[in-house]
Amino acid sequence: MTRNLSLVIQILLLVFASQCSAKVAATLDDVTGTENLLKVTVPTVNEQFLRPAGAPRRLDIGTLPDIGSTVNDIRENIVLNENGGSVFDVTKHGAKADGETDDAQALMTTWIAACRNTVGPAKFLIPQGTYLVGPVTFAGPCKSFPITLENQGTVKATTDISEYSSPGWFSIEDITGFILTGSGVFDGQGVTVWPYNDCKKNRFCQLLPISIKFSRLNHTIVDGLTSVNSMGFHTSVFYCYNFTATNMKIIAPHNSPNTDGMHLSTSKLVTITNSVIGTGDDCVSIGHSTENIVVTNVTCGPGHGLSVGSLGKYSKEKSVYNVLVKNCTIFNATNGARIKTWASRISGLASGIIFEDIVMYNVKNPIIIDQTYGTKKKKVSNWKISDVHFKNIRGTSTTNVAVLLECSELLPCEGVELRDINLTYGGTNLRNTTIVSSCSNAKIATFGVQNPPPCVV
Repeated sequence: MTRNLSLVIQILLLVFASQCSAKVAATLDDVTGTENLLKVTVPTVNEQFLRPAGAPRRLDIGTLPDIGSTVNDIRENIVLNENGGSVFDVTKHGAKADGETDDAQALMTTWIAACRNTVGPAKFLIPQGTYLVGPVTFAGPCKSFPITLENQGTVKATTDISEYSSPGWFSIEDITGFILTGSGVFDGQGVTVWPYNDCKKNRFCQLLPISIKFSRLNHTIVDGLTSVNSMGFHTSVFYCYNFTATNMKIIAPHNSPNTDGMHLSTSKLVTITNSVIGTGDDCVSIGHSTENIVVTNVTCGPGHGLSVGSLGKYSKEKSVYNVLVKNCTIFNATNGARIKTWASRISGLASGIIFEDIVMYNVKNPIIIDQTYGTKKKKVSNWKISDVHFKNIRGTSTTNVAVLLECSELLPCEGVELRDINLTYGGTNLRNTTIVSSCSNAKIATFGVQNPPPCVV
């Protein structure tokens, strides 16, 4: 397998080199017959969304070389890199790894060397040790292809907020063919700065730094990321295409503010799978301008659930299409399967959303559409929600209202399916263990088991 893979990569890297020499720049919108390409580079779970979709930015090359359709094949590529590629060790470029010296400059120097590597794949290696690191930006485009960041150490963020001129700790941007892996830990040390978060009082608050920002990436795999105690979001995915995150461990206390596990926006063809996420906010938040998103085999808790939204806060937001959340477990959470939009004048559409095979334990709002998010005033949402499916959802609710569908009075929800819903009361008020559904401005259809009894439409 390794020998064959090596031969394939050598051939494809020659192709890549010829493409670069010709300065090829094409989007997947420009390429005909992309379905076969996507079948190679997209995980099987995302095959239902294989209709061609435009990349959100221009690529440095036409396609990603075929190094296999699974994460295991990517691991083989890393081994090949160790044997025949170039490894750039941060300790060889000045990193002290003493947990006290800021190693940010050493990491930046290492990245520049790895990114400029011209002899094929490159690995940016953070070996075992404790590294104190201020804000860094790892930017492309890179000559190395693919380029791997492997963290085997414990990387801790500096906690002087004045050092962060932009809202990110590790910013990774403008790269085609990026891999993040390793058994190490990214520690945002958020405990020291969470008191500065005033977002509960201030709608337009300044969010604390995101631990890892993925921006304008094409064809990316994140495998084995461990992130703890982020200051703000643990990770954000912005303007990315064909992005897969798997085997992640994302951890923060239940009362840590705005520590979303992974937030998506302005991205297409994203898969999040086989991960454990417990935070003080959404485990996964699927924001505006996203399309063809899959979340599967994720354990979420504590936190605010697996959410589409919030949507409709800012004027440049675009619609959300084709979201699948499947085979997930949510526990000790305020919300389960959730769609949320602001009651504002901003308009858009959220359509083609499936929550399926979800198990809930001690969840306050197991099934919820909330189109009054962020306001206590009498306002209506201009965001249209349609073609939404809640299927085979079971477990316990800590409140008596297990299904809550609060849709827009101006634009009622349409095509909402409830199929095989089996939720029971699991709260502390044993005097009232009845659970009910509550609906407003929602056109629903029900099938199979319905516990609680559905709303009468």
